[in-house]
Amino acid sequence: MERRYNFNAGPSALPLDVLDHAQSELLSYQQLGMSIMEFSHRSKEYQKIHDGANELLRELLHIPDDYEVLFLQGGASLQFSMIPMNFLSPEQQANYIITGSWSQKALKEAEKVGNTYVGGSSKDLHFRRIPNFETLKYSNTDAYVHLTSNNTIHGTQWKTFPDRPQSTFIADMSSDILSRTLPINQFGLIYAGAQKNLGPAGVTVVILKKDMLKNIPDRLPTMLDYRTHVDKQSLYNTPPSFAIYMLSLVLEWTKNKGGISAIEELNKDKTKILYNTIDGSKGFYSGTAEEESRSSMNVTFNLPSEELEALFLKEAEEEGFIGLKGHRSIGGCRASIYNAVPIESVKALSDFMHTFHHKHNI
Repeated sequence: MERRYNFNAGPSALPLDVLDHAQSELLSYQQLGMSIMEFSHRSKEYQKIHDGANELLRELLHIPDDYEVLFLQGGASLQFSMIPMNFLSPEQQANYIITGSWSQKALKEAEKVGNTYVGGSSKDLHFRRIPNFETLKYSNTDAYVHLTSNNTIHGTQWKTFPDRPQSTFIADMSSDILSRTLPINQFGLIYAGAQKNLGPAGVTVVILKKDMLKNIPDRLPTMLDYRTHVDKQSLYNTPPSFAIYMLSLVLEWTKNKGGISAIEELNKDKTKILYNTIDGSKGFYSGTAEEESRSSMNVTFNLPSEELEALFLKEAEEEGFIGLKGHRSIGGCRASIYNAVPIESVKALSDFMHTFHHKHNI
């Protein structure tokens, strides 16, 4: 069956090698006569997968020993609530840096729990860029400082992160984790829904510094308390076992590709191809993010008119390109080029964009 060019923002493309591997084991995992979806999460077979995924993630991201790795459910959206519930005390406030829709949603949930304020925002610039570090505000009463590392809707990304040792930084890295080297030590907590770079939807990775656990109040519901999942190694209740199995395969694929550094270089090549296509079109395509804040995961752009954009999307789909329509909140076009999107797909999209430009240039 012919595969399409998948540029979906999420759930997004998975490596073909991973899909082939999973297919070969779907009915009988390691010739044991059962699908991995049928094994007990208490079985030694599943435990090996669970532990292996944890170890591989630690290896690839160079996660220090003083951090816990959790596999949770509920997506990044549940973390919007769990974080303030666990770490925002009545005498403190939570500092949110707003760079797009997802950080706004995180702030909205925190406001239901306790005191918050906005320590920086690019809303007045229509989220076309990441705020300058020197404009960010902090307070001695900050429980934590929250940011979203990559903004899928607006196509912007933090290239480096604020380094303020007296602050506890928390980051939603759902859409760019595993795509580049990360300064884990700069963060108290990192969380990421899997459905961009880590695997299929269903599992959420949380990387949590152990000393954060001492700040958690005892009044929380059991399932919303990070200590529950640390104590039970993410096995307090039935985990999303198939999603974690797929996560383990994606991590193995990443390691076989040369690890994070090799993936990062490949991602740079892919983004260069598309941004050069946009910038070289003499205004036919216009990038929506300012150059210094451009995302390496989500390339967002417009055409000269809504009519041309609609035609572009129609002709692109006819040629096998899927997922190029921009988010419903802002429109336009968006190519999500996560780790699993092969460079051949990016080259094919660039070729299509050149052809469309020459055919419809005005």
